[in-house]
Amino acid sequence: MTDKIVRVASGQGFWGDSLEAPRQQVEGGPVDYLMLDYLAEVTMSILQKQKERDPKMGYARDFVGAIESVLPAIVERNVRVIANAGGVNPVACAEAVRAAAAKQGQALRIGVVTGDNLLDRLDTLLEQGHTLANMETGEPLSTVRDRVLSANAYIGSTPIVEALSRGAQVVITGRSTDTALTMAPLRYEFGWGEHAWDQLAAGIVAGHILECGAQCSGGNCLYDWRSIPDLANVGYPIAEARADGTFVVTKHPKTGGRVSVPSVSEQLVYEMGDPHQYITPDVIADFTTIQVKQVGDDRVLVSGIKGAPPTDKLKVSVAYKAGYKAVGTLVYSWPEAYDKAQCANQILRERLDRLGLRFEQVLTEYVGVSATHGPLSGSDGQQAPEVQLRIGVRDNNKAAVERFTREIAPLVLNGPPSVTGFAGGRPKVEEIVAYWPALVDKSVVQTHVEVIA
Repeated sequence: MTDKIVRVASGQGFWGDSLEAPRQQVEGGPVDYLMLDYLAEVTMSILQKQKERDPKMGYARDFVGAIESVLPAIVERNVRVIANAGGVNPVACAEAVRAAAAKQGQALRIGVVTGDNLLDRLDTLLEQGHTLANMETGEPLSTVRDRVLSANAYIGSTPIVEALSRGAQVVITGRSTDTALTMAPLRYEFGWGEHAWDQLAAGIVAGHILECGAQCSGGNCLYDWRSIPDLANVGYPIAEARADGTFVVTKHPKTGGRVSVPSVSEQLVYEMGDPHQYITPDVIADFTTIQVKQVGDDRVLVSGIKGAPPTDKLKVSVAYKAGYKAVGTLVYSWPEAYDKAQCANQILRERLDRLGLRFEQVLTEYVGVSATHGPLSGSDGQQAPEVQLRIGVRDNNKAAVERFTREIAPLVLNGPPSVTGFAGGRPKVEEIVAYWPALVDKSVVQTHVEVIA
């Protein structure tokens, strides 16, 4: 029917988002699908490390708790859940979800999508001539191969649609594109074909608007931000979609935040790149064709979207070890706070030099100092009453970075006066995980769908 409406609710914008949002989305009003987006580029390397320590890990464990909280409601209301919470171990994630459901006396049909993880195939791919060159620098992956932590291709909506068509109530993927989590149920419900470029592009735009959770419904919104109501009870977004590709972005009634043309527009330009070519595995969406219109309180109509055939490549997200870093801070107070902070920085750098410590990068920041007016805090010409000295180093030599951390605290008594902010102890040495974006032929990546009950 042409008047059919499918409601997809966003209940998670990243791993660490509100634990209450999934339940609030399902219980707050009518929705057909709950979309939960957990993954970011650095998240994959974290999950890979977890899996190396424990083969049963490697997925977003918050997702299991989310399912536990919404299980009665999704069963009663027949709401289907789609999430990329599988990380680098979708099968283990599905098993954990199945066990959690069993504890509540429920048996779920769980669709598991695999095939995006290329880590174990990297050497073979390189031998076959797939250079996986860095999209920004052109360097071949071989230059950092020995430091790679994770490698995952961004897969599209097709395997998710297959899982839904096979009756999955919950679909768990690995590194799916964020947008596919919303587009897949629309494609399934409306029967959009693989060449329905405009409708597919509309599904991608809907997914792009929903993917960051409340960021399009009032959270992190710059426009007229002081007037946005009740952010303590912010409502997460819902897309009410029709078969022609038009949809309304809204939220549940009696929730805070605001769905408006500015809030939706701010989200649209997030990570947009070339507005004429928003490239996904399924379709290329032309963001310059998007029309947004306020059609009611907390209701924005999105229409007019045009699409084009996708490329023959998939993007691959590679994370690799890139040395170590440590950042230390001290706070200097009035009088002459900025001068004291500058003096402390000079002293510290001289001591590091005397110790023979050389780093790939040393960076100093003075927090509380205006970039425009320097150390002045106002027209009276007085220095800022308080300045935070923030100094960090990065290097492949972990021992050198560790030694740096031991030179911050002594400044408390053997450096400039009026210092505070040192109660946290020595800075922590952290491993740097760098991002390596690459492309690979679509033929290389073969996804697999399994439905378990």
